[in-house]
Amino acid sequence: MKQQVLKALANPARIFYVPYSLAVINFAVQFIVFIIIFVMGLILYGVNSWVDPLYFLVSVCLVHMILAFYSKREPQLGQIISAKIQLLKQRIPKKLAA
Repeated sequence: MKQQVLKALANPARIFYVPYSLAVINFAVQFIVFIIIFVMGLILYGVNSWVDPLYFLVSVCLVHMILAFYSKREPQLGQIISAKIQLLKQRIPKKLAA
């Protein structure tokens, strides 16, 4: 039983070599940014907008590869980032959040 718990902690769930939480956050942030840029492009330029969904796909893949590189070096990267977010939500002083 101890081996299963340690294995689950040592190997977090991953989507294409990136921790699950980071992959979902990456896609959500990129999607929201794309929607905002797409709507602004439609409002400003109408149908002749320069915004292309291919830019969105390329940026998602590029950022995902960067996250995969860093998560290979630091396997608990997703948990570290989520812990930092929780500390910021609780308004813990920066000295304790280091």
